[in-house]
Amino acid sequence: MKQSAILTAVVVMAMAAGALAQQAASKPATPQATTPPTAAAAVPPQGKRPPQAKTQAEFDAYQAAVANTDPTALEKAADDFATKFPDSELRTLLYRNAMRAYQNANNGDKMLDVGRKILKIDPDDPEALIGVAEVLTERTRDTDLDKDQRYDEAMKAAQRSIQTVETDIIIPPGTSQEKVDEYKGSLKSTAYSIIGAIQLNSGQYADAEANFHKSIDAFPSSPDPVVVLRLAIALDKQNKYPEALKEANQAVALTQDGTTSGTLARRERDRLVQLTGGTAPSTAPSVAPASAPATPPKAPGF
Repeated sequence: MKQSAILTAVVVMAMAAGALAQQAASKPATPQATTPPTAAAAVPPQGKRPPQAKTQAEFDAYQAAVANTDPTALEKAADDFATKFPDSELRTLLYRNAMRAYQNANNGDKMLDVGRKILKIDPDDPEALIGVAEVLTERTRDTDLDKDQRYDEAMKAAQRSIQTVETDIIIPPGTSQEKVDEYKGSLKSTAYSIIGAIQLNSGQYADAEANFHKSIDAFPSSPDPVVVLRLAIALDKQNKYPEALKEANQAVALTQDGTTSGTLARRERDRLVQLTGGTAPSTAPSVAPASAPATPPKAPGF
């Protein structure tokens, strides 16, 4: 699975939101006296408010569950917590921790399972929508009997996340607008890359090209080399060889030789050099292949 799924900005914001939620949960909600609205109160907060525990017992159980670090133990603790507190706002926090833990362990199947558990509780959770969409996209093969259903689920989740990232993220008070924009941009970038990957693998090359551009534009400070490579392939498939070579050269610059993405980027670059009569960057081997590959390589995950 691509490592751009949850970028550094996402992790930082998620950790801050989790810490804020724990702080809020440590003070179980109690009825407050009604006060007249003020001008400040009339301004709606940005994003969702942090989830809160309703009782001290609920918060204590949450703390015990979140202390787990093993992905399997985290998921079981979240399941047990959800059974004991079926209406708790903290359930998604626990499942989100488990989903990230499975992602770090490169266990896509379990990441998908936990992501779907989150979406049963909160169908608009942007991180779960993107996690589910990415696993489905990257682990679906042409030979899968349910390929169309998996792609359909992934497409809908990715498209939905682009909308809910504007309304359903938790932003800790005091977070700078720059960090908020970075967080949203990284999530949107991943969502657009998923949409583009589905379209590329389905032969919709022009649509894929457009969404790969959107992915790069959404988070321009940290372009994903796999997205850049896939953009090159989408252009190549449309016989836009000069434009494809430009992106392939960029993919080469962003990757290391010997890695999967680096090897594929260099193969695509060499093919396009042969087709266009262009030149590779000075860091490339001085001797080009004798003939261009008949078809562009498949990007990682395909």
